[in-house]
Amino acid sequence: MKGLIVINAFDGGKNVMYKSNRMKDCLGQLGVETEIVTNDRFLAMLNDNGNVQLNCEIDFAVYFDKDKYIQYMLEKAGIRVFNSARSTELCDDKMMTHIALSQQGIPMPMTLGGALCYNDKPLSDRYINSIGERLGFPLVVKSCFGSYGQQVHLVENAEQLKDIAMQLKNSACLFQRYIAESSGRDIRVIVVGGKAVAWMMRKSDVDFRSNVEAGGKGYVCDLPDSFRDIAERSAKVLGLDFCGVDILFGNDGPMLCEVNSNAMIGGIEGVTGVDVAMLYARYIVQSLSEQGDQI
Repeated sequence: MKGLIVINAFDGGKNVMYKSNRMKDCLGQLGVETEIVTNDRFLAMLNDNGNVQLNCEIDFAVYFDKDKYIQYMLEKAGIRVFNSARSTELCDDKMMTHIALSQQGIPMPMTLGGALCYNDKPLSDRYINSIGERLGFPLVVKSCFGSYGQQVHLVENAEQLKDIAMQLKNSACLFQRYIAESSGRDIRVIVVGGKAVAWMMRKSDVDFRSNVEAGGKGYVCDLPDSFRDIAERSAKVLGLDFCGVDILFGNDGPMLCEVNSNAMIGGIEGVTGVDVAMLYARYIVQSLSEQGDQI
C-alpha cells in the first residue's frame, strides 16, 4: 500500500511540515509507505480523450491542501482521498459551510451571504444599511476563502462596513452577527472518523479572534457534551474524515464558528498530549482495509 501526503506548494511553513511529517511517520509505523508532495506536481490531469490521467502510482492520498481540482481528478481515477474533494470544497468556502450545516440543528450566528459583484462601482447605502439593520453593530465580515483568521474583520459602524465591503466586493464574503460574549475565545475540537479526539480552549488577550496566528494561546479544558455534539454532527454532515471545528460561547449555548478540513495539529498535540496524527493514521489504515474487504 502506497500513498501521498499532499501539501500546498506555496505554504510550506513549520506548522504544515510538522503535520505532514508526523503523518508520514505514523503511517510508516503502521507499515504504510507515503511520500510528501506539493500540489504543483500535476498528480492528475485531463488528457486529449477527456479522461483522467494519473501521473503517480498510489492507492490513496492524504490531502493537506484545498486544491479541490486535483482531489476531484484523483477520485475520478478511483483513488481514495482523505478528506474527499466535496468535503474540502464545502469547508474552504465559509458561506457554503454554513449553508450545508443549516437545518441540521446546529446553532450558528446569523449570517448573510455577500452579494457577488464584478465591477468597481460603489456599493449602495441601501445594501450597507440593510446589513447593519439585520445584524447590528459591531458585526463580523469574513472573506469566504481564507485561513489562520486572515481576512476576518470586526466593524463598528456603517462607514467601516462600507470600506471593508468595498475591499471584498469582487470576491466571495459573508457578514455575521458578532458573538460578543465569546470575544477572543473559543474551543477548537479535532474530529477524526466522526469522533472528537482532542480539544482545547483558545484565548486571546489582544484580538477578538482566538486564532493562535492572531495572538491566541491554547489551554487544556473540558469538552461539554453540547460542544462535542456540534463538532461531531458538523463533521458528519460535511462528510469529513478529519477536521478542526471552532465553537463559540453564546449566551444561550455553544454556536458553530467554522469548520477547517485542513486543521493544524501541532498546537493541540502540544497542549493536550493527544497523538492526533497517530489516531488519524490508524483511521486511514482501517478505512482502506475495510474498503479492500468490500472490493
